[in-house]
Amino acid sequence: MDFFTACVWAAGIAIGVAAFGCGIGQGMGLSGAVQGIARNPESSGKVTVTLLIGLAMIESLCIYALVVALILIYAHPQAAEFAKVAMGH
Repeated sequence: MDFFTACVWAAGIAIGVAAFGCGIGQGMGLSGAVQGIARNPESSGKVTVTLLIGLAMIESLCIYALVVALILIYAHPQAAEFAKVAMGH
């Protein structure tokens, strides 16, 4: 396995693990917020704002993983040559 193939595999695994973790985290946060609103409907405004901020923070972790994955793929010194070969030029 050459270095570029290893980078592509690492990028795929990294974004998969990040999406899995972020999905679980967001689901748990949403579940807690819905339960909080169901128990105390008057606090729905504060819970919603806190939930949205928390979801944005969790989603930023997945975006960081995406950026690292893209760097792994496109920061390779010979990435342009691999792309030309893949395109058939």
